[in-house]
Amino acid sequence: MSNQPFIFSADSHLVEPNELFLDSMPASLKRHALRAVKEGDMIVTRTEEQVIYRLKPQMIELVGEKRIGARDLGGRLQDMARDGIDAEICFPSLGLWTYALTDPEAELATTQIYNDWNNSYLSGHLDTFVRCGVLPVRRLTDTVAELKRLGQLGFSAAMLPSVTPTGVPRYNSAEWDPVFAAAAEFGIVLVLHTGTGLETVIHERGAGAAVVNYTRQMNDGIDAITYMVAGGVLDRNPAAQVAVIECGASWLAALSERMDEVYFAHAPFVHPKLSVPPSEVIRRQVKASFQHDRACIASRHVTGVEALLWASDYPHAEGTFPHSKAVISNLFDGVTITEKEKADILGGNAVRLFRLQRPGVPA
Repeated sequence: MSNQPFIFSADSHLVEPNELFLDSMPASLKRHALRAVKEGDMIVTRTEEQVIYRLKPQMIELVGEKRIGARDLGGRLQDMARDGIDAEICFPSLGLWTYALTDPEAELATTQIYNDWNNSYLSGHLDTFVRCGVLPVRRLTDTVAELKRLGQLGFSAAMLPSVTPTGVPRYNSAEWDPVFAAAAEFGIVLVLHTGTGLETVIHERGAGAAVVNYTRQMNDGIDAITYMVAGGVLDRNPAAQVAVIECGASWLAALSERMDEVYFAHAPFVHPKLSVPPSEVIRRQVKASFQHDRACIASRHVTGVEALLWASDYPHAEGTFPHSKAVISNLFDGVTITEKEKADILGGNAVRLFRLQRPGVPA
């Protein structure tokens, strides 16, 4: 048996066909179909009625090495083999903007179109790819219904927005309880990918904008988990599992300890009361992916090693492709850690969380 650990990337992206939503949306809702179009010197993500996001083409060009698997599954398998990635969970690209749609029927149709395409695209390679659905949130009854449908299709993961859009209850609301209960019932991990639910991911255009905008992505995860824990939705649904993606993971230990401090220091004002301290809720139910921020490894005694999921963020330019092997080789430098813990962080945790079925890989 090889000593090489099984490598699972907990963050990668599919690039859907640009006409996917336009071609599949019912005629009555076609004006809400997401698409990316060239307008002047910009690439614009939009619907017929709504401009969602503008970006200069050079900002989305893949830097350096060409990613042959961005839109082609065969090419993707080649890139994974080259980069040392054995399996991965796949998130959308265009579909990340689903939560900009305010019409509940259009949002529901968009999620179902994407989920059906995702299922068809990946179902022949379920030993390598974990399918991740996108959940509607404008009507939480739709959220529960789509969770059930995804469960029947065998999905083990589905996205909620990192930031609840305007008009949708915040994550400290008990209105979310049926959603988290359904996710637990159907064995689906609720995944929060950074940037989703926001009106814009560009918060700063002045000095230091690039560093400011990318760094504060972790705030999405911090805020969402703070609300879920403090509001009690996770504690009331202890079998529900949540994974925060592309926000880093080193903040998780600090948040655990800070929430405990506040929970006990301000106990007379705390409502609802939790059955266990906030840090125990986090340790029991929250996971986070990371690429480079090694402080999460050093603080794993707070979060539990099972909370940590390594990720490559393929095919994005800020990801680790084609240098994932080099990144992984230096990830544990100077850290006292067992080989079992290394293997769990690099793949074992994700394999178990997302229930990847692959011969020879321990479940």
